[in-house]
Amino acid sequence: MGNNISDIIEQYLKRILEESDFDMVEIQRSELAEQFHCVPSQINYVISTRFTVDHGYIVESKRGGGGYIRIRRVKLDREHLVLEVLRSLGDEISQATGEALIERLYREGWVTRREAQMLQNMLRREVLAVDLPLRDKLRAKLLYGALQVIAAHRD
Repeated sequence: MGNNISDIIEQYLKRILEESDFDMVEIQRSELAEQFHCVPSQINYVISTRFTVDHGYIVESKRGGGGYIRIRRVKLDREHLVLEVLRSLGDEISQATGEALIERLYREGWVTRREAQMLQNMLRREVLAVDLPLRDKLRAKLLYGALQVIAAHRD
């Protein structure tokens, strides 16, 4: 089948987010773990790796008896695009983080599929054939330059 439990949990959470009128969902870690027959740390792993700011989500959690995890999908607007990205990236960016950000730009209609593929290819480690940490610094500068053009030419 090819789907592991993390993929299944991710797909489930994204589906209920899609169905939400408020681009938000509140879940209880223990209930979700029980539903998917896994340990609560598996839920933590999925949320911490697949529902990040770079992917377009803000996660809040409250621990304790009535504890919950709230996942909100956030959309970028023109004024905040470059600022938000700069804050979250700093002066270095990994290939995985860059790919997640570009995928988010595509999902939110900032770039076409073709533009997203070009950007992702341009930022691949095989293309930026220099050693770390220079490669991650170069990737951040290239992505920042592209984001400036994207933000300035949004229709």
